[in-house]
Amino acid sequence: MANSPQARKRIRRNDRRADINKARVSRIRTFVKKVESALAAGQKDVAESALKAATPELQRGVSKGVLHKNTVARKISRLTARLRALA
Repeated sequence: MANSPQARKRIRRNDRRADINKARVSRIRTFVKKVESALAAGQKDVAESALKAATPELQRGVSKGVLHKNTVARKISRLTARLRALA
């Protein structure tokens, strides 16, 4: 258990940030799932617009520190490649 006031405050802050980060990652996953479901259904135009919406969300996840930049780069690259292959 934390004994110093700073450690207690850090625990409270970490709990708050964990909730915020969890919500942020969940939102990003929802955007990615929309792209993947459109790709699976073969809807090129829907997948393209969904990818345009998902890309900034993924990049925001990097800037906020909830996702690693290489993970996001790989995910965007793979989704884009699947979109091109659909044509």
